[in-house]
Amino acid sequence: MSAKSSMRTEVEIFGTLYPVRGHDDSGYLQELAALVDQKMREVAAQLSTVDTSRIAILAALNLSDELYQCRRGLEGERARIKEKVAALADRLSEAMDG
Repeated sequence: MSAKSSMRTEVEIFGTLYPVRGHDDSGYLQELAALVDQKMREVAAQLSTVDTSRIAILAALNLSDELYQCRRGLEGERARIKEKVAALADRLSEAMDG
């Protein structure tokens, strides 16, 4: 298995260009930057401040909340799948024994 090489690209977030390195294609990095930019613009539209640091922190909190909610949903889904697999395994075992 070959290791992915690190690549450098520039992304624009909230009007500023940032050089970033990643182990994926630049299209993926551009998509991530666009997501951050969009969230910062949404936050900025709700605030009367132009303090970029504050906007970035609030955007990060919003994105973290979205990530946390997704993870909680996945954990719940995993638990439901595990229960279903156990129930199906029990039924299969009963059918084979009976």
